[in-house]
Amino acid sequence: MLYVIHCVDKENYLDVRMANRPTHVEYLKSFGDKLYAAGPTLDDAGNMNGSVVILDVEEKQQAEAFAANDPYAKAGLFAQVTIVAWKKVLP
Repeated sequence: MLYVIHCVDKENYLDVRMANRPTHVEYLKSFGDKLYAAGPTLDDAGNMNGSVVILDVEEKQQAEAFAANDPYAKAGLFAQVTIVAWKKVLP
């Protein structure tokens, strides 16, 4: 099942994001084929202000564990995290 993990950064935390980005990217890569898509969200000025990850796992608890163990989450970057099941329809 696909799960969308949408994370919103705390305001004025871009320095925390950048300091933890290499570890975060390596964490994402460690999930191999289970990682369907991932990337930052951007504000109107083009600055990173959150993350969207689509993860292919069997149960929501696995997506929750993924989100909790993300180096960004451990660094206290996120103001909000939502996880919802998602069904790809197109293309």
